[in-house]
Amino acid sequence: MVASVTARRAHTRQRLLDAALDVFAEEGFGRATVEQVCERAGFTRGAFYSNFTSLDELFLAMWEQRSRAMLDGVRAALAEVSAASAEEGLRAAVDAIPVDDAWYRVTAEFTAHALRNPPLRRVMAAREQAIQDTVLPALVAALARLGRRVTDRTGLGHALVAVHDGTAVQVLLEPHDPVVRERRRALFTAVLDAYSTPDTTLAPPARPTPRTAMPTPAPEEAR
Repeated sequence: MVASVTARRAHTRQRLLDAALDVFAEEGFGRATVEQVCERAGFTRGAFYSNFTSLDELFLAMWEQRSRAMLDGVRAALAEVSAASAEEGLRAAVDAIPVDDAWYRVTAEFTAHALRNPPLRRVMAAREQAIQDTVLPALVAALARLGRRVTDRTGLGHALVAVHDGTAVQVLLEPHDPVVRERRRALFTAVLDAYSTPDTTLAPPARPTPRTAMPTPAPEEAR
């Protein structure tokens, strides 16, 4: 019985989150209401308030859910980075960071809302930092496998956020231009190069043992 109640509650919560994203994207976070979210989800206000205390809390739950999915994708891609597949792995990691029109509009409006609310701003800053703290170790480890050492983790984290935020706008303005997305990937790579250096503490790779040359067959042998 408890499992059934828990599953039903989780289903209700997810429907509210899905409905809220649609409402926020269409109406704007500042103009959206609890009633609109409930109507879109097919629930009453009671169902909403049994899961969330406010639209702010609902948005933060939505952000945490999407961030978790994004981080899982990024870490999985970074785990595949090796000297033999450096470019492919780093491209996959960049591509695991979604650029979504509706989500961008919602987060931009919520960020503006949070900047006018100091306690909420501190919550957002802490969550942004938590994302960086989660992904940076995986990124540092991936670069180490490529023989590079990160010189400034904090600076790298801030620079990657800046590149993502700036290039996301460009991608959304020209969503069908593959060149724009390629430039986004190139900028991420440039930042990784700028904040890392070759690790001189590593032993140089052993030189491959030359294979003994096979004797060239004489013409008679070749026949």
